[in-house]
Amino acid sequence: MPLQPQPNLPILTSPILLLGGGGHALVVAEAAALAGATIAGFFDDDAGALLARLGVCTRLGSLADVAGMTGPRILCIGDVGARRRLAARLDLSNAATVIHPRAFVSPSAIVGGGVFIGPGAVIHAKARIGDHAIVNSGAIIEHECVIGSNTHIAPGSVLGGNVSVGPGTLVGLGASVLPGTTIGSGATIGAGAVVVRDVGDNATVKGVPATS
Repeated sequence: MPLQPQPNLPILTSPILLLGGGGHALVVAEAAALAGATIAGFFDDDAGALLARLGVCTRLGSLADVAGMTGPRILCIGDVGARRRLAARLDLSNAATVIHPRAFVSPSAIVGGGVFIGPGAVIHAKARIGDHAIVNSGAIIEHECVIGSNTHIAPGSVLGGNVSVGPGTLVGLGASVLPGTTIGSGATIGAGAVVVRDVGDNATVKGVPATS
């Protein structure tokens, strides 16, 4: 049985425009539908993108065609670098946040615009999630964490309490970050890594314990 929606979360009342038509867009589209939203269609430079091939929804044009469109929209590309480049040139002011009904978001958490939160994800007390971030399937964001804008917390990752992650960072599949750790902007945390000390801006770390 789905968890009850929390009072601080957005109600999706207008059809959503998906910016991207690949694998991550497929996940976002399904979560949005399960949350009761309607998908207006998607934009992708590839006319044969996955959403079109599967018949999930209609391709409305290339990404450039988003200009001048009205209605809420969400970036549906998983790659952090590509998301950053698109965010710089597309109008994301009317950003939709999509939260899978099987996610848990604390009523004291703050979730920004354009965020995607996947099934089984947990956002605990007083956590803050920046605009256009991804908290993917089964990821755990513990109490008082701060997640920067356009950061991707990959499936199965676990962030202990009071972790801070800067904008544009990737925390890879199944990675763990010890409580109180700070990760800078533009960093990459490898899949399965265990982060036991602070990570600087634009650094790449991997392994157990995680090193550069």
